[in-house]
Amino acid sequence: MATTGAKLAPPLMGQVFDGPSGYAGVAATPEWAQEVKRLARERNATILAHNYQLPEIQDVADHVGDSLALSRIAAEAPEDTIVFCGVHFMAETAKILSPEKTVLIPDQRAGCSLADSISAAELRAWKAEHPNAVVVSYVNTTAEVKALTDICCTSSNAVDVVASIDADREVLFLPDQFLGAHVKRVTGRENMHIWAGECHVHAGINGDELTEQARSHPDAELFVHPECGCATSALYLAGEGAFPADRVHILSTGGMIDAAKAAKSSQVLVATEVGMLHQLRKAAPGIDFQAVNDRASCKYMKMITPAALLRCLVEGADEVHVDPETAALGRNSVQRMIAIGNPGGGE
Repeated sequence: MATTGAKLAPPLMGQVFDGPSGYAGVAATPEWAQEVKRLARERNATILAHNYQLPEIQDVADHVGDSLALSRIAAEAPEDTIVFCGVHFMAETAKILSPEKTVLIPDQRAGCSLADSISAAELRAWKAEHPNAVVVSYVNTTAEVKALTDICCTSSNAVDVVASIDADREVLFLPDQFLGAHVKRVTGRENMHIWAGECHVHAGINGDELTEQARSHPDAELFVHPECGCATSALYLAGEGAFPADRVHILSTGGMIDAAKAAKSSQVLVATEVGMLHQLRKAAPGIDFQAVNDRASCKYMKMITPAALLRCLVEGADEVHVDPETAALGRNSVQRMIAIGNPGGGE
């Protein structure tokens, strides 16, 4: 019997079910990839995937990168629908920078422990205690927090952002305590207050693990994300001469890709979420990239499954909304960062 108006869901959709850790039931087969591409074209959508996504999600995406770089790509993309394969605050950032576009996230339950470590109410209270301070927020924050922020920053430009602020002004840096400690150490700024938030995955990559791996791989280079609990240990190893300083690199995810292409060692130890290894191996296939902690996997990032992406494209779910006033204020904080001259990557 002919259908009128309604489109038939593809056969693969019948296999999708909502399991305990997200949507499941569909494998990343060539058939799935072909269907995803077809549905994206039909919806006039571009698919963005964060570096920490499952390899099969990265491979089917139109663009792969860190969150801010992807949000800026979204703003310039000709498509009017953005499918953001990442965690919720990232899709919000894309909506902030592209308010006229439809932004979808394959599973709106994909949250972020770092973004959740400070609420808008907590930031308002902190600002009230320091009324003349400049608020610097890492991009890994909710739209409501960005709206209360003076200047956003990324892990690659946080030092430049803080250094651009008058030396006499107090700085409230949030939410990541490890990135904040790195910035304070580099800038030498004493009037900088740091929120005690953390990414549970990066915080779990500890200094003892890094030290053991570095000493058992003396010819390797170290790529360490500044959100990691081991970032201080990496600098200590270099400073004490236990590991050559020119082989210790504190890098954003985008910076890791650039460094991979320039690496001189045949092996690189990587301290960040394990999804990053896929892009590093593609960027420099001749190098042996190994995780400092191979258990450093974000369960929220991995909620964007093949089944979730298929459902998203078939049903147009889940749409991300940001209040227009909140979006405008958040956009101002991002644009102030970009005006400093080093837009950076993302996290």
